[in-house]
Amino acid sequence: MKNLATILAFVFAFTFTTQAQKKRNKNMPKLTVEQHTNLAIKKMTLALDLSDKQQNQIKPILMAQITAKKAAMEKRKEARKNKQKPTADEIYAMKSKQLDNRIMIKNKMQNILNKEQFEKFQKMQKRRKMMAMKKMKAKKGKMMKKGKNKKKRKNTEDGK
Repeated sequence: MKNLATILAFVFAFTFTTQAQKKRNKNMPKLTVEQHTNLAIKKMTLALDLSDKQQNQIKPILMAQITAKKAAMEKRKEARKNKQKPTADEIYAMKSKQLDNRIMIKNKMQNILNKEQFEKFQKMQKRRKMMAMKKMKAKKGKMMKKGKNKKKRKNTEDGK
């Protein structure tokens, strides 16, 4: 009986903790494009030791990039709400556009930054990509576990 009470208390505590963590992300204030741009410029200035001239040249590039990302994210949210999945052609077009933007930004950054700064910029980009991949794998792993648990529950329900 004591074990059952302990287990129930643990389950409730765990449930409340996870619910509180989920709500925390939703309550975070949304930054404007200008605020995102300024923060990104400051981070790049610290990492790459940018001059004022370089900061002013990079700012419109980053602002355009952040604006495009926000627009794409809103479009995906709307599609998700409507339960629409993109077609193969739409996925191809999005990925192609993304790659074109990356090439354009890389070329512009190469013109603005000196050789040493550009090499460091590329290392930063690779590191950011690797971190994103790790997060995606971790998220995918969690989703797979949830899927397996659903299958197990469904199989046990079918068997009863």
